[in-house]
Amino acid sequence: MNGSISDIRILELGQVLAGPYAGMILGDLGADVIKVEPPGGGDSARRTPPHFHKGESIYFMSLNRNKRSIVIDLMEKEGRRVFYDLVGKSDVVLDNMRPGVLEQLEINHEILLKTNPRIISCSINGYGSDTPDRLKPAFDLMVQARGGGMSLTGTQGGPPVRMGVSISDHVAGVYAVTGILAALHEVARTGKGRRIEVPLFSTMLSLLSYEAAFHLYSGEVPGPVGSGHRALMPYSAVQTGDGYIVVDAHLPKFWSALCSALQIEAIENDPRFHTLDARNRNRDELLKILEGAFFTRTSREWLAVLEEKGVPCAPINDLKAALQDGITGALNMVVDIEHRGVDLTFRAVGNPIRMTGGEENRYESPPLLGEHTRAVLKEAAGYGEEEIGRLVRNGIVA
Repeated sequence: MNGSISDIRILELGQVLAGPYAGMILGDLGADVIKVEPPGGGDSARRTPPHFHKGESIYFMSLNRNKRSIVIDLMEKEGRRVFYDLVGKSDVVLDNMRPGVLEQLEINHEILLKTNPRIISCSINGYGSDTPDRLKPAFDLMVQARGGGMSLTGTQGGPPVRMGVSISDHVAGVYAVTGILAALHEVARTGKGRRIEVPLFSTMLSLLSYEAAFHLYSGEVPGPVGSGHRALMPYSAVQTGDGYIVVDAHLPKFWSALCSALQIEAIENDPRFHTLDARNRNRDELLKILEGAFFTRTSREWLAVLEEKGVPCAPINDLKAALQDGITGALNMVVDIEHRGVDLTFRAVGNPIRMTGGEENRYESPPLLGEHTRAVLKEAAGYGEEEIGRLVRNGIVA
């Protein structure tokens, strides 16, 4: 894994979540990710609560491993010259800035191509750079709401509910990585750079997937279904004697196994329930029967019975339980990361991509603000100590 794209250099102009998340994935895959931060505090995620260690935000740490930090004042002409020099020795410029900002700073794709005709520019933004709403704020809450996701989340008759993680930001980061890897493949063949754009709003719409197709075909406008599914039954959370578990028994063999596990074999071939269509038509009646059966034992007891019968099921873990799950450990998805700058070894979720025949995943220290400015300017831009010292004295870099 360390060497997968270790020959690739990324300049990340990332703030908070979507851009830094994409940069972190690329860093996990081996890329040299140089986080270019503004003077006066850098990425605002460095100040994001609720947890800090010696002034460093745990939020920032969770999104910025495997990167180096350099501070450049891109508002200054000389700062842009430094940036152009780095672009000349890089493969990708990644940002999640508001449309128009790159043009104001004179670091948009068309300008960067003059320095490096192979450069790939990838921008994550809210509503696209050429739409009427391109300048509107587009945080994850707005995007989940406007993009239809919140209309499907929650319970029928209840208030709109945002998904508990910033889904549009995270998935936009994954799409950005996908686009970058595709563009890197193309530039190796053609020698010509590409501009990539990933709007958060498009990302949210893409996640509507089959629900969007159902509506475009039928005209139906679905509402929230809680933990259930409009087309599958049984498929939901069920209440046991001491909590909740989830069960999916919509396929015939699983429906038969569920009836056996619950000792309700008499309803397996009941005309009201013996097919998926019948169960969907009579779901309220079936749910009452299932609820009565599940309430007779604890969650642990039912999971054991269901697993023995081969019924798809799972506990509903809180974060603590999920991170302590045995499979989490087996997949090495909670990792220790040494933050050398503040003498802290913190724990975070790891990289889910597993490759055979490679080295173990690397999890390098998140950078302090400007920690690698001198090293990057020497190595990537070829500057000498005298030039670096002059840039520091003039406040162009820090």
